[in-house]
Amino acid sequence: MKIGLTGGLASGKSTVSRQLANAGLVVVDADELVADLYRNGQPGAAVVRDLLGQELLDSEGAVDRPRLAAKVFADTDALERLEQRIHPLVREMFAKIAAAVSSPIVLEGTLLVEAGYAPDFDLIVTVEAVPETRLERAVARGLSRQEAQARLAAQSDSELRRRAAHRILHNDGSLEELQEQVDELVELIRKGPEVLRS
Repeated sequence: MKIGLTGGLASGKSTVSRQLANAGLVVVDADELVADLYRNGQPGAAVVRDLLGQELLDSEGAVDRPRLAAKVFADTDALERLEQRIHPLVREMFAKIAAAVSSPIVLEGTLLVEAGYAPDFDLIVTVEAVPETRLERAVARGLSRQEAQARLAAQSDSELRRRAAHRILHNDGSLEELQEQVDELVELIRKGPEVLRS
């Protein structure tokens, strides 16, 4: 059983991922797959070099992620071109990982729905919080207010995620309230996709 976990910047996806992992589910972070793809000699590094230039690679030949982020979050065309090339590579990596496990597996990623991953999953779960809360959380994590606003603006409206989701977890309250929702979700996952989607 494959589960897609999504939500916008600072919505609480990583917290839910940890809670799911603590419950015994296999959780894969799409950002970590991208980080692997951006290492020296990997196909993601070649994509960045070919699309955006050698100057976005470091002296080792890996992608300079802060420099890449600064470029693409200020240039929506560059971001779209990069995503069109990177998303298929991430999907391929996750499919290989999922094929090797027999238990439910979760892929956490911000743009799973927007990138067309939804048909790959038995279940889509989105974590949602109001934009003001997400902005403050992103700033508290170390982004400048301007960087956080740019990243929020670069992400599509959450309505698309909500429409695609089979389950919505609301993260405007306490950690305990979020944990209660996750506990209920885990119980349903263990019953199988037919129960979840009913």
